[in-house]
Order: sequence, then C-alpha cells, then structure tokens
Amino acid sequence: MADLWWIYSKPVPADGRELCTLSLQCSCITVVIGGLFYNWMFASLEYPWHLSVATAVSFSLLLLLTLLLVHPARCVFSMIMPTLGTKQGRKLLFSTCIMIAVVNITPNIISNIKTILQVIKCICKNSSDSLLNSTALLDKVSWEFGDAIQDTIRSFYKPMNGHFRFSLVQNSSLIYQKMHLAGEKISREFLSVEVLVKDSVQVANRLAAGFFMLCLCFESTWYLKNYLTDLRFDNFYITKKLERLAVDRGAAHLLVGSSKKLIRPTGLKLSWEEVVLCLVQAMLVTVALMLMLVVVAVDHFAFSVADTAVRRAAQFSPVPVTLNIKYKVEIGLVPFLFKVFGSPSEELLLGDFNRTYHHHLIFSSARCSISPPTPPSPSVLLVVGLLFCILYASVFLEAYARRLCRETAASFFQGCEERRVLHLYRKLSRRHRKE
Repeated sequence: MADLWWIYSKPVPADGRELCTLSLQCSCITVVIGGLFYNWMFASLEYPWHLSVATAVSFSLLLLLTLLLVHPARCVFSMIMPTLGTKQGRKLLFSTCIMIAVVNITPNIISNIKTILQVIKCICKNSSDSLLNSTALLDKVSWEFGDAIQDTIRSFYKPMNGHFRFSLVQNSSLIYQKMHLAGEKISREFLSVEVLVKDSVQVANRLAAGFFMLCLCFESTWYLKNYLTDLRFDNFYITKKLERLAVDRGAAHLLVGSSKKLIRPTGLKLSWEEVVLCLVQAMLVTVALMLMLVVVAVDHFAFSVADTAVRRAAQFSPVPVTLNIKYKVEIGLVPFLFKVFGSPSEELLLGDFNRTYHHHLIFSSARCSISPPTPPSPSVLLVVGLLFCILYASVFLEAYARRLCRETAASFFQGCEERRVLHLYRKLSRRHRKE
C-alpha cells in the first residue's frame, strides 16, 4: 500500500511499470466515482437516467485524464475525500436530508390531509342526502294531512284544496354535482400545490447540490493553495520530520516545552480552538435536527388525525328523528249558534289528526370512496436518522479530517513539507530564546 501511494502521489512516474500502475489506479478510481456520481444524480437528484448516464460517463473520462496528467489535481481530488468530513460535506448531507423529506415525507402528509378531506366530503354528502329525504318526508306528511282534511270536513264548508304546498328541492343532482365539483377543485388545488412544492424544492436542491460540490472542490483547492504559499497555514503539528530535525540539531527539548501548543497529527488530542469549533457546529446540526423532527412530527400528526377520522366516521350511527303531528280544529262561530239554538255540534268538529313519522339522519356510508391513511415510512426515518448520526460524527471528526488533508498534501509535495517543518522549527527556536 505504501508503494502504491508513493506511485500515486509522485509528480511524474519513473518508468513504464509505475505509469501502468498509476493508470490502473486512476481507472479504478474513476469507475467507482462514476458509478457513485450516476447513483447520486439518478436516485438522489432524480435526473432522467439517460442524462445521468451521459453526465457520469463524461465526468468519468474527464476525471481520468485529469488524474493522469495533472499532479496537483490528483492531490485536490485526494483531499476531497477527507473534506467530506468538514462543513462542506455536511452541507451535502443536509441537502440529501431535505430531498428525502420533500420526496417522501411531504407527499405522505398531503395524502393524509386528502384522506381527512375525503371523510369531510363523505359526511357532507350523506348528511345532505338525509336532509333531502327529510324534505320528502315533510311533503308526504303535508299531503296526508291535506287528505285527512278533505275526508273529514263536510262538502258545504269544505275548502277547495286541503293540501299544503311544500316547496321541495327537486333537482338534488345539482347539489351532488356542485359538491363533486367542489371536491374536485380542492383535490386539484392540493395536487398543484404538491407538484409546485416538489418541483421547486427539487430544482433548489439540484442547484444547492451542484453549488456544494463546487464548494467542496474549492475548499480542497483553497487548502492546497494556502498549504503551498503560506508556511504558517495549519502548521502546528509535531510530525516525524519535525522530531527528526529537532533530534539532529540537539533541540528535542523544544518539542517537550511546546507540547501544550503543538499537537500530533496522528493523536486524539484536540486543541481548544478545535473543541470550540466542534461545539458550534454541533449546535448548528442540532438546530437542523429540530427542524427535521418538526416535519416528522407533522407527518405523524397528520396520519393520526386521518386514521382517527376514518375510524370515527365508520362508527357513526344513524340519528333517529321523530316527527309527531297532533292537530285538532273546530269552527268558532257556528258552534256558538248551535249552542244558542240548543242543537248538538259534534258533527262540526274536525276529526283529530295524530300521527308519528320516523326518519334517520345518516352521516356515513360504506359507498364513500375514502383512501386509507398512509403511515410514516420507517425506512425513511431510519435513513434520516443515519444521516444525522453521520452529521454528528463528522462534527467531531472534522479536526481529524483536516489533519488528514494536511498529511495528504504533505505526501504529494514533500519539498514544501520540508520547508514548512523548517519554518516551524525556527519559530519554536526563536520563542525558546525569548523565553
């Protein structure tokens, strides 16, 4: 492995064997990166497969030529891997979490809201049916009551028509049509909102993912540029070259006295600045986690409400309605005259009308088409949880990722590393003489 890395990090291969080894290494790297790039574009960013394939193949060929011919580009590419453990890599993971929430969680919330609206629509439709049937019952009652009047009263003071005129809504299909149109309009509005939100976030996520990838490359390039041009940049490590230089010059005590300010790149010790940076980044990840938990909680709440609405709607029992009509009438002036003349007046009394009618108000029916509520997907929650575990791990591994970037740059540019070690040694010597 050491020999393979030495060949990979050399500016120019020494012979044909090293050239073939370097070509094989770069080819394997480009195949793996091309496959990951295709999967990222097709599965995560949801680009068409033909566009994903064409872009992945073009990117792989360009990457292969760049790695073979440009030595600093190999160094930048090698530093991109540990740079994924820094804030730029976390931005990509945040983008992935947002895309997962938009593609999987948001449609689930909207689907459960649609189920709730379907329950409301079903209740409205059945209750309107019951109300229309109740008007038909009133029409039946009025005609029976009118027939009773016609049959009871004698013909010489019988009214021309004993029936009541009860205005009914005869065109009930118009009501159903309007309710159906209202439901379809609401469904179309929800569908348009869902499509608009999904498309907008998808485009924003694609732009953000491309921007973050460019930032990732820029971060590695910026680190390499500072490493090559600034001897003080990220130069506070006790490396093996620094130890050998101090031992050769008889100044090993310099490293012992400065152990509080210098750290070993292969050790686990973190400086105070690194600890503070980890805490700040952990707070930012926690804020993002809270926002994601709010979205997940809304998903569970929408499912709970939809499930409760469907179960309660199925348990609605018909409400009995009883209509009792008790009516008795007698003529006021004529009975008075009969009393004056002493004649009986029983025949002038209208016979009693006492009937009871029963009706049921129905709020739910098995004929209603209600889609079942969709529970939250455990796999989506698992993926989001794993991504946030990686985010928290990257927060505390960022310092070690930066150290790995430095080791990578040092292996590619050993001459620059020797100058940096000599600069740090002189700085420690001057500080020791002043003290």
